[in-house]
Amino acid sequence: MSKAPSISSVIADFIYQTDCIDIPQSVKDWTKTLFLDAVGNAYASSDFDFAQSGLEALSALGTGPSCVIGNSTRLSARDAVLMNGTLIHGLDYDDTYLPGATHLGASCFPTALALTEQLGGNGVDFLTASILGMEVGTRLGRASKGAFLKGGFHPTSLLGIFASTAVAGRLMHLNASQLVMAQGIALSGASGNMQPTQEGAWAKRLHAGLAGAGAITAVTLAQKGFTGPMQVYEGRYGLFPCYLGVHAGEADMASITQALGVHWEVMRTSVKLYPACYQSHAFMNAALEIRQQEDFVIEDIVSIKTLIAKTAVALVCEPQAAKQKPNTSYAASFSLPYAMACCFIRGRFGLAETEPEAFTDPSLLALAQKVSYEVDPNSGFPHFRSGEVIVVLRDGRVLSRRKEILPDERVSQAAVVEKFLVNVAKAMNEKKANQIKETILNIDQLTDIRDLTQMLAQDV
Repeated sequence: MSKAPSISSVIADFIYQTDCIDIPQSVKDWTKTLFLDAVGNAYASSDFDFAQSGLEALSALGTGPSCVIGNSTRLSARDAVLMNGTLIHGLDYDDTYLPGATHLGASCFPTALALTEQLGGNGVDFLTASILGMEVGTRLGRASKGAFLKGGFHPTSLLGIFASTAVAGRLMHLNASQLVMAQGIALSGASGNMQPTQEGAWAKRLHAGLAGAGAITAVTLAQKGFTGPMQVYEGRYGLFPCYLGVHAGEADMASITQALGVHWEVMRTSVKLYPACYQSHAFMNAALEIRQQEDFVIEDIVSIKTLIAKTAVALVCEPQAAKQKPNTSYAASFSLPYAMACCFIRGRFGLAETEPEAFTDPSLLALAQKVSYEVDPNSGFPHFRSGEVIVVLRDGRVLSRRKEILPDERVSQAAVVEKFLVNVAKAMNEKKANQIKETILNIDQLTDIRDLTQMLAQDV
């Protein structure tokens, strides 16, 4: 019997052999919409302290020819990927593949943008590579069932380097054998953990960009003959056995390559409508519905209990004292108690709620102190995100709602466009915003990607 091909070799053939014409139009359209969302998120991040600090640091390492979204400073291709990935992922407002609990656009799109610009490619080159990378990343995420989080690892960076390796490998014209080696080299660069979310630190914001930058390194090494292992995902110390540990048996390895190129998993990628960890979104929907439909005032609230998936507790509920009093914008984005307070008092959770004026508001912090959690015995994780909110009032009434967010629930392109226009409003006038929007949504018509990068590489 012939030995079954390695997963990396099947993925390599997919990257090497798939042309843009092989990809359904619906996949192309949704990926363009995801890219528009990513660019808007980058602009929204641009005037935050972490963005300014990151750009200053990378500029100190040297400049180059590659575009930084929303800034005239140009960096080397790898550093531009790191910077743009940080901008896109920086507010935790970026696209999410829910079954794998991962954000892939923040590594794939910057990698595609920098390399297409550097290599003088066109919009079709950019779009094809982006789709192939996103598809590889979502396949790996689906197989993991979100279990990397159980060990404290960040799926965005662990999977992002392989997704971006597909992007870079396609754009740099690696052959199938080289693409296998590139994935093997990328395995040694797979990293990232969730400790920053425990402290509200900036470091997690780097993860997607680091994954993309690492992918360029891996692909360039493979192109020049450097070797890596072939059993990248399934080997004894491959991605899944190594990073899933005792949960490795839960992985659905067959799903990585099943109907690859026929069924497009990238279509299940969601767009966020709140700048916060996705684990909180169902709770926000529930809280807002209670606020809108029930008759009470904030002063009547005695307690708010949330029923949450065990896997999500460490992300948005613990350490409880810190989550009830976030001290940075990132801590605010990863605090379920604070999110509940914003939804009940302000009726929203937008970018303004990640600003110091909001997360130091005494009224919000006072209500956050009344929020507790219990592990939900009926959680839908990882198949969907569920959130139950139970409010006890002074008059003895108990108000509750339970909401679910399914992976296949995509928002409309119109909603994404509206989000984009809001995100870029501080950076540009409406005319320029619409010009960028139209260029991105028709990117496959661009004969030179630099027509877009010149638009993007301007000071905000």
